[in-house]
Amino acid sequence: MKAKQTPLEQMGGTTGLVYMALPIVAFVLANASLGLMAAICTAVGVGVAISVLRLVRKEPIQPALSGLFGVAVAAFVAWKTGSAKGFFLTGIWSNVALCAVFLLSLIVRRPLAGIVWGALNGTGTSWLKDKPSRRYYDIATLALTLVFAARVAVQQWLYDEDHTGWLAVAKIAMGYPLLALAFLVVLWAARRSGKRLKEMGQRQPAASS
Repeated sequence: MKAKQTPLEQMGGTTGLVYMALPIVAFVLANASLGLMAAICTAVGVGVAISVLRLVRKEPIQPALSGLFGVAVAAFVAWKTGSAKGFFLTGIWSNVALCAVFLLSLIVRRPLAGIVWGALNGTGTSWLKDKPSRRYYDIATLALTLVFAARVAVQQWLYDEDHTGWLAVAKIAMGYPLLALAFLVVLWAARRSGKRLKEMGQRQPAASS
């Protein structure tokens, strides 16, 4: 029987963390020594190299392509703004959008953490009919909302203060590691809800017999 993956493994493991960090570190170092245009080319070049490496090693290509696309968009924004800190704008904007969407799902009583989990695992949305289960996923959705809000608060402040180097540190530190902590809350909610629904399913046949 295959062992269950840890949250870090679900998100690409230690290698995934390194792949995410390399283009950011390369951009900051190149910008400090060679200027903005060299930094943009370096970051995109590192992103392409990582994608090729993953292809050669026969690792899943989708994460590599997604990462390359993200680096390319960030580099384009930096080029358009003419500022190194612009490289981090798309990350801030995406976290604003995610925070708003997850918060809205809480307000309308459709916690997105549970809906996404059900879609990914094929368990559906039967938990919506069970108030305790919905409360578990409310907590998980709130945890994710706080992660996105924290990213926006910290990174926007660093952006406004022109701390490009610290922006890179914050983006890496508040990326997968922080998301992995929130994912633990999602796993907790899924297990609690799954246990409740299983017990309810066992009680219903007994009650009808």
